[in-house]
Amino acid sequence: MDDAEVLALFDRRVRREARPDGPGCRIERVGGVVRQTGPAEAWNGVLWSGLTASSADRAIEEQVRHFTSLGREFEWKLYEHDEPGDLGDRLRAAGFAPGQREALMVAETARIAAVPAALPAGVDLVPVTDATGVDLLVDVHDRAFGTDGTRLRRRLLGQLAEQAGTVVAVVAVADGRPVSSARMETAPGTGFAGLWGGGTVPEWRGRGLYRALVAHRARIAADRGHPWLQVDASDDSRPVLARLGFTVLSTTTPYDYRPDATTG
Repeated sequence: MDDAEVLALFDRRVRREARPDGPGCRIERVGGVVRQTGPAEAWNGVLWSGLTASSADRAIEEQVRHFTSLGREFEWKLYEHDEPGDLGDRLRAAGFAPGQREALMVAETARIAAVPAALPAGVDLVPVTDATGVDLLVDVHDRAFGTDGTRLRRRLLGQLAEQAGTVVAVVAVADGRPVSSARMETAPGTGFAGLWGGGTVPEWRGRGLYRALVAHRARIAADRGHPWLQVDASDDSRPVLARLGFTVLSTTTPYDYRPDATTG
């Protein structure tokens, strides 16, 4: 694949032409940015920006004003190829806190779907279709990442209730206990399927579960006609994904704005 062409396609279809990714969410194109605004449990933030050195600070101020007027924390999802080159510095100066930088990795779906990736003996994959399944997934998420999955639970329940055709979630179960989980989100017409939340509890790591869940979701994406897979990869998952055939196209860093943190 031509990396530059695929990155341009990703920027246009996934970011500039973004669709709402949850119930009650709306996409707005204002002031040189594309943003999503939704309920508190949804992802709120800036997906894309086309800014210059002369327009960036005003756009940042406008987004802060918009989201804080609604009482929302929000994220500015910054990619390393976004302009202007000092946008990250400008966001920090405006009170945003940068999170962990991740690699934007993309692969051809058919290639990953063909990867042999058997589950360990005694492990079954259970599709998440209801509240019981969501609870299993969130349990894995909390144990794997050490975070509170309350907002994830609310968001996923809403997606399954109102947008079931665009979200896939699965839990790997061993001896009746959830040990790994993952999600995939798709937007018709983009060509990209986003892989999210692949996590395994500590005692089950190193047994091929992450690889198996990537291949499982790739097969579903292939069946649904999505030619590309996209992952925001941590330093831990990046080597595994590279061995599977994913390519780094850019990096992305979440810049979070929390009104209480900036006002004291």
